[in-house]
Amino acid sequence: MQSFIVKDGYGIIAACLAAAVILTSFGEPSWGTPFFALSLFMLFFFRNPARALPKDDKAVFSPADGTVMDIADFIDHEYLDAEAKKITVFLSVFDVHVNRSPVRGEIKYQSYTCGRFRPAYKSIASFENERHAIGIENEKIKILVIQIAGILARRIVSWVTLGHDLKQGQRYGMIKFGSSTELIVPQNVRILVKKGDKVKGGVTVMGRIEE
Repeated sequence: MQSFIVKDGYGIIAACLAAAVILTSFGEPSWGTPFFALSLFMLFFFRNPARALPKDDKAVFSPADGTVMDIADFIDHEYLDAEAKKITVFLSVFDVHVNRSPVRGEIKYQSYTCGRFRPAYKSIASFENERHAIGIENEKIKILVIQIAGILARRIVSWVTLGHDLKQGQRYGMIKFGSSTELIVPQNVRILVKKGDKVKGGVTVMGRIEE
């Protein structure tokens, strides 16, 4: 059964609760209040809502919850090696931070790059910040999804590896505390979202494959 809380949050939540209990028990009751509040926020941040897995081979779903920051045409030399379209989604600390696979397919490419921790909403973060990229491919399409760390998000978590088969909408990782996610698709994908749109991972259709 799926846990309501991402397993990576268990230790942080437990530490906050332990600090709250210790400070309340051995000090002033008010000393523990900030840690109780922090533990509630951590419960909220590490939430892992249940969502039905989509089944639409022509649809490319959002890999994350958040706000569309930018949509751009460019040439991808990392995985697609072709003209492509890039959709950047910014995740605030109030968004669900679990990443989901936009399409079904096998992970044919994986790369982790160490870097800086600039604010995730700045365009320069795409080039300078710590990032984790996976290339997913099936018989219809190949895409690249990039998790980018932000000023607070200093750890990118991946639960999959090279050769892993992903279902459409399947959870594959998360970024802790504010971040951005890039979705790179080929030119034959018709983009259905615009800058400023709110999107949900595994729910919002970002684009459709055109034959």
